[in-house]
Amino acid sequence: MKKNPSKDGALAEGSVGIRNTSRDMVQQGVVGMSAMSNLSKQPGVELQVRGLRKHYDGHEVLKDINFEVKPGEIFVIMGPSGSGKTVLLRHLVGLEVPDAGEILIDGQAVQAPDAIARYREAMVFQSSALFDSLTVGENVGFYLAEHRLKPPAEIALIVSQMLELVGLKGTESKMPGELSGGMTKRVAIARALVVQPQLIFYDEPTSGLDPLSSVAIANVIVSLNKRIHVTSLVVSHDRDLAFGIADRIAVINDGRILTIGTPDQIKRSPDPWIQQFLNASLKRYEVTPKDLRPERDAGKSPTPTNDPMPKTKEETYAGTQPTKTGMLV
Repeated sequence: MKKNPSKDGALAEGSVGIRNTSRDMVQQGVVGMSAMSNLSKQPGVELQVRGLRKHYDGHEVLKDINFEVKPGEIFVIMGPSGSGKTVLLRHLVGLEVPDAGEILIDGQAVQAPDAIARYREAMVFQSSALFDSLTVGENVGFYLAEHRLKPPAEIALIVSQMLELVGLKGTESKMPGELSGGMTKRVAIARALVVQPQLIFYDEPTSGLDPLSSVAIANVIVSLNKRIHVTSLVVSHDRDLAFGIADRIAVINDGRILTIGTPDQIKRSPDPWIQQFLNASLKRYEVTPKDLRPERDAGKSPTPTNDPMPKTKEETYAGTQPTKTGMLV
């Protein structure tokens, strides 16, 4: 059967493990206890990053990155677009080689020859990276079937259990195109779980999701972490997600880690840039006909202007069309 991966499909196999490629929803009936009991509770691993640096065309994009993630911890790397989050994640999963520095798993270099034998990791991509031509069940069991690690009947059982863990029991026969964005993300998490990972990387897990779907994804991450003790590293610009799930947060900007701390510590940070990032919000203002320039009322072409962004409802751009409401940062 031809497999047509979605955007990150070229890396789809990696989404169920790069090297040796794997608050509480149980009370809500989303995470099934029977499935959870069949998932191995191996301890999460420790991740250490020391002095990581990376240049592209003479431009330094990672600048002496240092942090550690404790076994079983949910660690969120939070920052705006272009801050270096994605480049850092690519190094952590082994897709990039740093110019300087090292990445250690339980004290051993990730590039060591025996790295495959020492631990299991998985990644959940931002786009989910499902194969469009395979069913949900086939996507979740893809790694096991492709490498013939289990007989078909056992793979089917494992797939059912992993889907139950993420609240999608009974969806094996559905196609990816029939799923909502939140369901697609949860299928990607289920696929990552089939290898029983000790470390899971999440790349922008709530990107493109509505608030309720984002909460469901957050609950799945926390529930899995607490019940199977997997180490979770989440890369995101979503402030609500970071403060809702993290044990600790590293704030990154311009290729540097600005600070690391608990959610409460980050909220109280005296750093002006961090406070600006955390408190940026949209404000509503109203535009009325009297706010428009006279030449527009007279039917003339609007006069070009270099006026600054309106700060009050009495100020507006030259040439704007009459509307009841508008949005400004």
